[in-house]
Amino acid sequence: MDSRSEIARVAAEAAARQSYGKLVAWLAARTRDVAAAEDALADAFAAALERWPRTGVPERPEAWLLAVARRRRVDAVRRRLTSEAGREHLKLIAEEMEAGMTDDDLPDERLRLMFACAHPAIEPGIRSPLILQTVLGFDAATIASAFLVSPATMGQRLVRAKTRIRETGIPFRVPERTELGERLDAVLEAIYAAFAEGWSDPAGTETRRRNLAGEGIWLGRLVASLMPEEPEALGLLSLMLFAEARRAARRDPAGDYVPLAEQDHTLWDGILVDEAESLLRRAATMGVIGRYQLEAAVQSAHAARRLTGRTDWVAVRELYDALLSIAGSPVVAINRAVAIAEAEGAVAGLAALYVLGDDKRLDEYQPYWAARAGLLARLGQVSQACQAYDRAIGLERDPAVRRFLQGKRAALKN
Repeated sequence: MDSRSEIARVAAEAAARQSYGKLVAWLAARTRDVAAAEDALADAFAAALERWPRTGVPERPEAWLLAVARRRRVDAVRRRLTSEAGREHLKLIAEEMEAGMTDDDLPDERLRLMFACAHPAIEPGIRSPLILQTVLGFDAATIASAFLVSPATMGQRLVRAKTRIRETGIPFRVPERTELGERLDAVLEAIYAAFAEGWSDPAGTETRRRNLAGEGIWLGRLVASLMPEEPEALGLLSLMLFAEARRAARRDPAGDYVPLAEQDHTLWDGILVDEAESLLRRAATMGVIGRYQLEAAVQSAHAARRLTGRTDWVAVRELYDALLSIAGSPVVAINRAVAIAEAEGAVAGLAALYVLGDDKRLDEYQPYWAARAGLLARLGQVSQACQAYDRAIGLERDPAVRRFLQGKRAALKN
């Protein structure tokens, strides 16, 4: 690849990273046809990679891409509409697009697009994946990996959802506060799903996950900036920043896993921690406490160790009590049991874990078995602890965490 082609490729990738969702949202908001908007923009990027090596990268790549995508979209409408009424409709679309082409500032429709994807007419299970594809441009295979389904199945669901938006005329708008509820939850869930999937690959070795944590934070900043009075949007951004601040401490120089309680807090990113604390304080003044604020508050309690030298496990346990009353999640219950063990002893923690024993979802959940193994080991129940460690080791996908668990098991047997 020559230098001009490389420059064009880098410029196109940068434009996609910065503007893909913005451009799709603008195009789709006019027609409610998300798939057609994506197709038109894909054509525009293909044209950029073909032309920019010869003509040079335009001064405003975003505007260039939008202009080409508009023309592609108008051409598609022209081919489809042949009646007199159709020609009049086409004329109106073209006039609107031409008028918009003179504007320096492209209206940001991304939040409207997110809420269209989270509309009650869309199946709940596909709302978050749809947001990830339309706003971030992820392919079906990447999204399928995050949501544990096959790429073919995910692709079919995404196509059906986009068809649903077009055929039912779902409006592109931010709902009134009385309508937010479930729809905001879907938007925030999509963002957190992107972040969590990237977070599970701390070394950044898996191509499909490499940028997901950063993209999740980017989306979180977008929603927080567009909805600055929504406490849960602030809480989610705070939660992600707390986690991201610890990235450098999650592995030692040899690449081995370091659990939170043993991390060197001097390696944490103090700027991100301070920003997370500020966001959490702002959210707390708004009078509504939700899941993401409570999860961020747990992280804040852990982050306080950099100032106090210790973790306030009683406070962590109380926060998990509150979270459990809101979420009722087995994941929260496991973390609560660990906090109880630290605050009140291994017997109390193990009792809290055993209450969850009938939940079949935990059979394949590594953190449950790892927590159980650790508490059994502390109580000297070596045989049962080894069995639990074996289960956790077998379920763990991350080689570094697997080595950590194997080390714990070996130490216990010795």
